Amino acid sequence: MQNLVNYAKSYAEHGFSVIPIGNDKRPLIKFANKPALTVDEIEAIWKRYPFAKIALKTEQFFVVDVDRHHSEADGLESIKDLNHDEWFKDTLTEITAHGGYHFYFRKPKNEEITQNIGWLPGVDIKAHVNNYVVCAPSAGYKWLNHKPMKDAPEELIKAINKNKKQENLSLDQIDNIRFSGKSQTAILFEQIVDGLGETGGRNNALAAFMGGLLYRNVDPEKAVKLAILANDATEDKLSSDELIRTVQSMIDKDIRRREGG
Repeated sequence: MQNLVNYAKSYAEHGFSVIPIGNDKRPLIKFANKPALTVDEIEAIWKRYPFAKIALKTEQFFVVDVDRHHSEADGLESIKDLNHDEWFKDTLTEITAHGGYHFYFRKPKNEEITQNIGWLPGVDIKAHVNNYVVCAPSAGYKWLNHKPMKDAPEELIKAINKNKKQENLSLDQIDNIRFSGKSQTAILFEQIVDGLGETGGRNNALAAFMGGLLYRNVDPEKAVKLAILANDATEDKLSSDELIRTVQSMIDKDIRRREGG
C-alpha cells in the first residue's frame, strides 16, 4: 500500500480541506465543523495512519457522484438520460473504485446547492460542508483529467434543485424510541419485509429504522437501499421526496454523532 502523505499535503497547500480515511471509507479523525488540517497536522496524522486514503471536504465545491456498481441502477445511464453531456465536460473528473465517476464543480456564489442522496437513480449530490468524497490517488481512484473545477452550469443547478427539499425534518424525538420484547436488530430485519407501519407514523418509523442501521455501522449507501425496501413493503408508502428527506436527515445526524457535534 502507498503512503499518500505528500499528496495529502499538496491538496492542503492548494486550499483543500483534507480528511484521512480508512479502508471502510470512514474518517480517522473528527472533522465536522473544524478548520482544515495544516501541513504539519497532516504529517503527524499520516505517521499514525501511514496507509490512510485521502478525502476532501465538500466545502467550496460539490460533486456529482455517479455510482455504477449497484444492480438497481447504473448512474451513468441516469446521467445520459439527461441529454446534457455538455454539463459534465471540461471540469475536474475522476473514476472511482467501482467504475463510477466524480464530477467536481465550484459551488455557486448566489445559490445554494444542497446535498441530495438519490438525486437520480444511482446518482448522488455531495455538497454538505461536513461531507467528503474520497479522491485519487487513493486505491482504486484515478483522475481522468487535471482540469480546474468549472462553475456549475445554471441548467445543472436548476435540475439539481428542482426537487429541492423544503425543510429538514426534526427527528430529535427519535432518540426516545425504544423497542420492547424483541431485540432492536430483529425489529430492523423484520421491517424490511413488514414495512413502516400505518400512515401517521411512517416518517418516525423510517427515521428509527435508518438510525438503527447507521448506529450499527451499516454503510450509509446500503442503509438507504434497505430503507427503500422497507418503504416499498409499506402499504401506504412514503413518497420519494419524503423518503429522501428523512434518510438524509438521519445520515446528517449520524455524521454529527460520530464527530461529537
